[in-house]
Amino acid sequence: MERNRPKIFLVLPCYNEADALPQTLRRLTALLDRLSTEGKIAAKSAILCVDDGSTDTTWSIITGGASLTPRITGLRLARNCGQQTALMAGLEEVAARCDAALTLDADLQDDPSVIPMMLGEFANGADTVYGVRRSRDTDSRAKRWSARAFYSVRSKLAADNVRDHSDFRLMSATVLRRLAEYGEANLYLRGLLPLLGGKTAVVEYDRAERVAGRSKYAGRSMVSLALDGITSFTSRPIRAIFIVGLVLLILDVAVALYVFISYFRGDSIQGWTSLMLSVWFLGSILLMAVGIIGEYIGKIYIEVKRRPRWFIQERTEEL
Repeated sequence: MERNRPKIFLVLPCYNEADALPQTLRRLTALLDRLSTEGKIAAKSAILCVDDGSTDTTWSIITGGASLTPRITGLRLARNCGQQTALMAGLEEVAARCDAALTLDADLQDDPSVIPMMLGEFANGADTVYGVRRSRDTDSRAKRWSARAFYSVRSKLAADNVRDHSDFRLMSATVLRRLAEYGEANLYLRGLLPLLGGKTAVVEYDRAERVAGRSKYAGRSMVSLALDGITSFTSRPIRAIFIVGLVLLILDVAVALYVFISYFRGDSIQGWTSLMLSVWFLGSILLMAVGIIGEYIGKIYIEVKRRPRWFIQERTEEL
């Protein structure tokens, strides 16, 4: 593994990014050309665009760019598999052909100007370099609140957590080989990376606005990713159900004493309010408990089938 002038791949998951991709490819190609001229990366470093089953002209833009320069290569998945799966497909594709891979969004919200800093950390021995946002000032208030809540919950329930890190990172060939050993279908790469070991480093950056188009990560996708980030790494939510059950048992004893006292006093009608509140409260807890258990059972159901996570429909000739 060459660290001073490594061969790198920039891996971009792309889903309906026809508006942003032309500008993104121009900027990233110019960046690789400059870094190669300065002797910071190998001459054959390239960009891999993973088309995640796009329905617009994304694949045409990728193949058009590949026909103009060997810097651009492409991989087309047979259907839309989701951002995390598309990233994993791209990383497995380049793992044996590079010294390091960098993943970033195709909309240029991840600042390419900090890539030389990441390469510097890699040259100093880091196996994983995390791009971490300095602030969330560009996010809406709801998104800032939900992000803080998610990281707080995950830090308490799950494994190591790199706060305010998305999918902008550099990974050495060693880390890529270790990552390929994980064959799970419910992917949450941000959670897997701390499990792979090796020296890590952090590079801070300011997240920009999209260069064009709009985000493909709707609220439903964010909730699904958050659930994967927690339930794929810990069984503590199920243990929490047991603890809540014990607490409720104690409360039930207190309610039972209240009911008996009211009965012997002839005031049993007064217990109607507390009874109704208890029924609704317990019903909500039970439904939440069933939902959490169901989430785990659903993941087990998907994992034990061992179905292929993706199919590659097409590659550019250069790849």
